[in-house]
Amino acid sequence: MDIQQFSLKGKVALVTGANRGIGAATAIGFAKAGADVAIVSRNTPNRGLTTLEEVAEEIKACGQNALPVSAHLGHTDQIKGLVETVVARFGRIDILVNNAGTSNMTPVLDVKEELWDAIMNLNLKGLFFLSQAAARVMKEHGGGKIINVSSVDGYKPEPDIGVYSISKAAVIMATKVMALDLAKYNIRVNGIAPGLIDTRLLNSKYQTLSEAEAKKQKEETLKLIPAGRIGTPREIADAMIFLASDASSYVTGQTFIVDGGFLI
Repeated sequence: MDIQQFSLKGKVALVTGANRGIGAATAIGFAKAGADVAIVSRNTPNRGLTTLEEVAEEIKACGQNALPVSAHLGHTDQIKGLVETVVARFGRIDILVNNAGTSNMTPVLDVKEELWDAIMNLNLKGLFFLSQAAARVMKEHGGGKIINVSSVDGYKPEPDIGVYSISKAAVIMATKVMALDLAKYNIRVNGIAPGLIDTRLLNSKYQTLSEAEAKKQKEETLKLIPAGRIGTPREIADAMIFLASDASSYVTGQTFIVDGGFLI
């Protein structure tokens, strides 16, 4: 086995939702593996470009180039400019990680069309059309890797996050569809379905609960994970590196479940 198969040296990666959590860990992990990284997030107060700049500094500390870009991928009119900005800086895109996503705790009977559109536009529509734009660049340069972030909720829904679960199930199918169509261009498309990971998205599920109820629910949740703990963003980033590297050259159309055994 050649460990260099896991190297990303000389590659250019584009990671969305990279201002925190899984996206930030992935961007920094890619930099440690040798890639230059463009990082993207919405420019919203205390959550956008400022935090991206902090992640960019960590990428630079790894000896790699970083490009922070503010864009809302739920607005497809911003996708073309994003891809053009990355190509203008780095000349190519070898790896795309579609990590940006959103959710909302709303029972099915209370879902409004605006909520449906907000979740689907970012989690699915933006993912698809950014992948399309990046794939056109990859095709011109001999191939690439696209990694879509789904969720265990795309396999097994939880109460009150039905629209999110529907969107993530669709991401699993989108991964297969793109893998099939893009294989002839040497573009491999795979996904990762994280389980319970220590991120803001997970912790937001408990914000409306009392401290006692939140603690109780967390303890009950841990009983459902054979590994006995919540995962870390770095553990998802490690799987990302495999799928982004030459080590996964014969893998396409797959969604890797990284959940500590939750689904079993």
